[in-house]
Amino acid sequence: MSFTTKQTSPRYKWIALTNTTLGIFMATVNSSIILISLPAIFRGVGINPLAPANVGYLLWLLQGYMLVTAVLVISLGRIGDIFGRVRIYNLGFTVFSIASVLLALDPFHGGSGAMWLVIWRLVQGVGGAMLFANSSAIIADAFPSDQRGLAIGINQVAAIGGSFIGLILGGLLSIGDWRLVFWVSVPFGIIGTIWGYISLIDNGKRVKATIDWWGNATFAVGLTSLLIAMVFGIQPYGNSSMGWSSPKVITGFALALIFLALFLWIELHTEHPMFNLHLFKIRAFNMGSNAGFLAAIARGGLQFMLIIWLQGIWLPLHGYAYDATPLWAGIYLLPLTAGFLIAGPISGWLSDRVGARILSTGGLLLFASSFLGLIFTPTNFHYLWFGALVLLNGIGGGMFSAPNQTAVMNSVPAENRGAAGGIQAAFMNSGMVLSIGVFFSLMIVGLGHSLPKSLYSGLTANGVSGTQAHAIASLPVVGSLFASFLGYNPLASLLGSQSAAHVTSAQWAKLTGKSFFPHLISQPFHQGLFIVFSMAFGISLFGALLSALRGKRYIHDLHHRVER
Repeated sequence: MSFTTKQTSPRYKWIALTNTTLGIFMATVNSSIILISLPAIFRGVGINPLAPANVGYLLWLLQGYMLVTAVLVISLGRIGDIFGRVRIYNLGFTVFSIASVLLALDPFHGGSGAMWLVIWRLVQGVGGAMLFANSSAIIADAFPSDQRGLAIGINQVAAIGGSFIGLILGGLLSIGDWRLVFWVSVPFGIIGTIWGYISLIDNGKRVKATIDWWGNATFAVGLTSLLIAMVFGIQPYGNSSMGWSSPKVITGFALALIFLALFLWIELHTEHPMFNLHLFKIRAFNMGSNAGFLAAIARGGLQFMLIIWLQGIWLPLHGYAYDATPLWAGIYLLPLTAGFLIAGPISGWLSDRVGARILSTGGLLLFASSFLGLIFTPTNFHYLWFGALVLLNGIGGGMFSAPNQTAVMNSVPAENRGAAGGIQAAFMNSGMVLSIGVFFSLMIVGLGHSLPKSLYSGLTANGVSGTQAHAIASLPVVGSLFASFLGYNPLASLLGSQSAAHVTSAQWAKLTGKSFFPHLISQPFHQGLFIVFSMAFGISLFGALLSALRGKRYIHDLHHRVER
């Protein structure tokens, strides 16, 4: 069958959708699968991730993948416009699969083993960026404008739903063997790679242009500096619980400001820019892109805060062992995934008929209302209430994401779809990385006022010496958050086994039991949640305003513009 016949075949658009959905699902599952399986991975390579010398490994394994995808997606989307979207997309499947194999075959132990994982996780991010950058453009090329909503809705459900499914998958696989966390991607990567090379074709309009090397370089340095500064900002520095005043963070922000400003100047003066700033003159693209960025920040903060809430407080209070909490946190967050799965395709299908403004704006308003409900939810909640709120959050996110992405892709000329898709993926991944820095910092501020006092009084009341209690209470709050996030027993990690000799067996059992630390942290943590969810509520409302200002339904196809 010739390429022309394949392109005009009614089946081709569904082949393109299925393959790109598989690729995006695989890439987003791997963005979150490691969150739940980190304890098993670190046990496998034989290091303690909470030790000061190993925190860097922890943070880079958490955020390195998203950082690389955020930095590279715009460049790779533009390269797809020039050399062919399918070519770059298929290469992404290949790179991703090779990196997955090498991650699973980690031959080292200790710090060397952890560094091997960090390096190949970054390479895996390069493959993920190729998939992210070109999938929406391939779908837009394959589907007519009046069917793109449903297609991109399905793709978006895979993108966002995959990040939550990865939580459960990581928990299940790491019970057997930590290497399975990386092996699971390999068969899908091989199938997707072969299938893509056989079935996908470049039927999009290509751009005759040179690669904007200076734009690529300055953007990469600037955004990398910004995101690395955010990572170091949530690490302790000196006597401070956070590192925002450290030379590394200040230098990172300074470099980001200089190189991103230089990048914008280059893009405005080069003949073939990587980042087509003129696309932002299209109101539907501008408002939709920025609304999506704000939604990504709010969603990223929600995911991490809910995991810590469940693992550090609610699940232990309800009888779950600390090492079992990562898996059960993923299970109890299933309503969030279900909301996306229900609302995404339906709202995408409806957006083909009524446009994006009503659905996307209404979705973000529902999204915001779920944060408002979570603000007034007690830390030891009734699950039906909590489940209803996270379901509402998922429905609101699904209602927003699919129509918004469709409207953004419909608003740009066909030859710029790769660049537009790259910008959307960059905004989503940058928002997720930034949200970790922003929301962790807000939570630490909330905890910092009252947690040290609560820790000191609780420890001394149960036999811990004043000296050691003061030392533990003075430790950076982020240690307790990371211990809860990793499914470790927080006080057992903080006290150390030698402390057991200085208290009675009954006191030790109480201190390291399932209720002492959750009760101790509940009130300070709720103060932190109030700050975090209030911020997310405000961000979501602002995103809804931008979505409402996108204008009428706007489609810019191959030959002309349609506004209706």
